[in-house]
Amino acid sequence: MPHPGGCLCGAVRYTIDAEPVGARMCWCRDCQRIASGSATVNVLFPEQAVAITGDLGKFTMIADSGNTVERGFCRVCGAQIYSRTVVPAGLPMRVRAGTLDDPELCPPTAVIWSDSAPSWAPIPADMPRLPKGPPPAS
Repeated sequence: MPHPGGCLCGAVRYTIDAEPVGARMCWCRDCQRIASGSATVNVLFPEQAVAITGDLGKFTMIADSGNTVERGFCRVCGAQIYSRTVVPAGLPMRVRAGTLDDPELCPPTAVIWSDSAPSWAPIPADMPRLPKGPPPAS
């Protein structure tokens, strides 16, 4: 079953033809900035399964992890759609859970970069926490 989604204004839409491989909350400083002070909630999918249409902007930078990361956003409303690791290649694409038409699809099961979270961050007490990013893919 395809999983559709899109931005706030509807100018960017996507369809994902794969099931999620996981989901997590990220409290790295970059995610806090793009989420206006909160964590991002990301559902992970194989990159090749994600088909995006519309006026998509892209911003590439070196993340706290040291990886080269591309972030995709709607050029019209500014909504963050995804991030993907460009270097190293082959990691799952991180689609923002709030942009899925069904945000219940895959709830987060872990928190990453928890050491970067502010003291007031609403992190579920029973959710596993990683102080930084996940270990490198083998």
